Amino acid sequence: MSGRVVVVGSVNVDLVVRTARLPGPGETVIGGTFERHHGGKGGNQAVAAARLGRPTTFIGAVGDDAFGEEARTALRAEGVDVDMVMSILGEATGVALILVGAAGENLISVASGANARLTPDDVVSALGRLGSLAGDIVLVSREIPAEVAAEALRAARDAGARTVLNPAPATGIGAAELGLADVITPNRPELEAIADALGFSGGAHGGPEELAAWLLPRLATGASVVVTLGGNGAVLVSPGGTPDRYRALPVTPVDSTGAGDAFNGALAVGLAEGRPLAESVRRAVAAAGLSTTVAGAREGMPRLADLERALA
Repeated sequence: MSGRVVVVGSVNVDLVVRTARLPGPGETVIGGTFERHHGGKGGNQAVAAARLGRPTTFIGAVGDDAFGEEARTALRAEGVDVDMVMSILGEATGVALILVGAAGENLISVASGANARLTPDDVVSALGRLGSLAGDIVLVSREIPAEVAAEALRAARDAGARTVLNPAPATGIGAAELGLADVITPNRPELEAIADALGFSGGAHGGPEELAAWLLPRLATGASVVVTLGGNGAVLVSPGGTPDRYRALPVTPVDSTGAGDAFNGALAVGLAEGRPLAESVRRAVAAAGLSTTVAGAREGMPRLADLERALA
């Protein structure tokens, strides 16, 4: 079995300043350099999937401005199907302001623009135009309204797809939305936020394995949790199994922006190719590591030959 990757999420233009170190609250750090890149979690994840050779469709929204046309063109140039990208009249395309320190760490603030104007009806209509989604993977992230993310997961499941929810950001997430995902992929802070929102009362959060195991019974039957841990790789927790740890590649990071998106795009590709979840996670961890070796959220997304070389 193999199918498409369909990504529902945000598309932004990233305005990036690189500095020797990140500023603290109220502090100005001078001497930085400026760059402009294409971004947004959804757009990045779609590019990550397309670069790994899987047919990929992106569903999202841009403004009717110059940034919007640039964003659409950039996705198309990467081989992403953009027929389901909507233009919102009178609205600006989303913008992310990103600070990157010398060690590759980052701070990000986003003005959602057209991403916030995407509606559940827009997404249901777009998914409907794709026909049967049996064998496909629908990957949803949350830089779009929560009700849109939830409806995307619901409609995708109804059409036969396997669903992956990247709960980033995790603000306002609830049990109903989580229950529509076959796989959820939080990082450690997002996992803690989800556990707190669902009433975790175990005191200190403990390790990611403990929290993920606590979360499993509150998800859809058979759902799995993959916790991304940056330079420490990832951990997979599935019903009835013991947690599996996956080590990160030994790389020297240049820019960690977009590493989570590389992970999610590669994970969706592995599943769309019919690979087992464990193998898909292993490949996604490697893809995320490779993505940090190049500046820019999308620029470092590996191509299939790069990933196979790293895995070998």
